[in-house]
Amino acid sequence: MTSEPVTTGALARALGLSRRSIARYAEAGQITPEFTTPGGHHRWDADKVRQQLRDQSPRLR
Repeated sequence: MTSEPVTTGALARALGLSRRSIARYAEAGQITPEFTTPGGHHRWDADKVRQQLRDQSPRLR
């Protein structure tokens, strides 16, 4: 099931992370936004991001 795209702040709250942590993961290519608005703001599918983070962290599997 795909969730509705959320802002970076909402994603951070949902994952219990800071907005800066989300930005660092994105800058490192560890997570990818669902899309980016014309103004340059990312929108995220929280379920996909959770899975991307799980796939990278052996201790979360």
